[in-house]
Amino acid sequence: MPNILVDAGPLIALVDRSDKHHRRVTSYLRRFDGSLLTTWPVLAEACHFMPERTQIAFLRWADAGGLGVMEMDHSALATLADWKEKYADLPMDLADASLLWLAQHTGVLAILTIELKDFSVYRLPNGTALDPVL
Repeated sequence: MPNILVDAGPLIALVDRSDKHHRRVTSYLRRFDGSLLTTWPVLAEACHFMPERTQIAFLRWADAGGLGVMEMDHSALATLADWKEKYADLPMDLADASLLWLAQHTGVLAILTIELKDFSVYRLPNGTALDPVL
């Protein structure tokens, strides 16, 4: 069963039927047979754009196995700051930096995102780019 990283945009689109990416995201996820991995910064960003009641249902869905939220320890902070500095011209937000960190630490390069412009620029230290699946 494959793993993919998931960014905030698709999570928001998943729960918001009026989002222009809702159909594409739900269609992809209906066909996907694997695990969605993300980070706490991504989860916080997604929840920020959801109404309170939607946040509650979303968090319950994630807790029931819909989403794997990976832990980042204190040692990640310097790496996140380095990437935010490197990509300051975009700028890179904390959620995106955390996904790059997660890719580096898990080896998972496939990412469900609607931010194709940003993720086409980001690179891991070895020069590898993430692979958008949507």
